[in-house]
Amino acid sequence: MSTEDDRVDVRGVASFVAIAYVPAWLLTLPLWLTGEGLSWNWAPLVLTVMMFMPAVAALVVNKWISPRPKLLRTLGITNPGGIKKWWPYVLIAWLGPPLVMALALLVGYLLGVYQADWTGFSGLAEQAGPTVVGSAPQTPPGMLALIQIAMVFGLGWLQIIPALGEELGWRGYLTQALLPLGQPGAFVTTGVLWGLWHVPVLILGYNYPTLPIVVAVIMMVCFCTLVGTLLGWLRLVSRSVWPSTIAHGFLNAAAGLGTVFSMAGHPVDNASVGLLGWTGWIVLVLLILVLVMLGKLPMQFPAETVGITRGVNRRTRR
Repeated sequence: MSTEDDRVDVRGVASFVAIAYVPAWLLTLPLWLTGEGLSWNWAPLVLTVMMFMPAVAALVVNKWISPRPKLLRTLGITNPGGIKKWWPYVLIAWLGPPLVMALALLVGYLLGVYQADWTGFSGLAEQAGPTVVGSAPQTPPGMLALIQIAMVFGLGWLQIIPALGEELGWRGYLTQALLPLGQPGAFVTTGVLWGLWHVPVLILGYNYPTLPIVVAVIMMVCFCTLVGTLLGWLRLVSRSVWPSTIAHGFLNAAAGLGTVFSMAGHPVDNASVGLLGWTGWIVLVLLILVLVMLGKLPMQFPAETVGITRGVNRRTRR
């Protein structure tokens, strides 16, 4: 594990960025060549494979370019003390993202940019479509909403698989590798690189389809920096990549909550609503400030005093 007392491995970091970016960007070429963009039938598969490129980059760098002992430990797949050291953070990673998303929607509602139907779920019913004549009765909106929310908290666990592809790279390797810049520097640099990595699909309308390309890229970088700070904190405090991976998966799963509580006739605009939007950033900034005020961020690494022989700690008297 890198610490703030080490130096940045420039060769390793540069190689990681190149390997994470180039194959991922090349994978998006069929979306352009077919002329169908994100509506292409194979687009979901392309985006999923793209998510694994940071993991590939991290493995290649740590195995062959800048070899490190204990590869799995370095990337946070394993950690000192095993699962019992990080399982308490699983609850935060599981329940936190949907609750934070709900808070972001509430802030958007209070600021007048999110038109919500908290109990009628008319926007969700509108998206489900009208009942076809002669078919079975349409599922009540309340039941639709309950199903969607249950899927967020339950099937969201399936989102962990592709999320691991990104987290092994961005938090498992890069945040750790950049710690010599200081924790704020590591979080911001990782967030900027993570956001820019999305450029090819942002140009195609991913996440911010209503915005000019430059604005969409800037907003994605801001979002990735804020969310990446919280995911980076989970990575460091747990000394494992699994809590940040779980949180990432449930962030993706919770993205649809904006539609669940929306009002009919008012499409959700990611630029202003939810965690992708500027109103959601207010919630993310407040969470970061809470961690700072509680003394949890920047995280204090435990001091390790090496003894004369292995397994013996040096003791001093004051």
